[in-house]
Amino acid sequence: MPKKRVTSKGIIHKLRELEVMSAQSKTVVETSRQLGASEQDYFRWRKEYLSSSKMSR
Repeated sequence: MPKKRVTSKGIIHKLRELEVMSAQSKTVVETSRQLGASEQDYFRWRKEYLSSSKMSR
């Protein structure tokens, strides 16, 4: 069975959750696994979605 793709809204939501959990002194590995993503997904999404939103400001 193929995996579901995450929408851009879902990615942004997960990134926000990851930032909150990271602020609570949890590691990126722990929080990303808890949300069903890999550490690599987190860094790729952060690079793609957060850098573009900062540039548009």
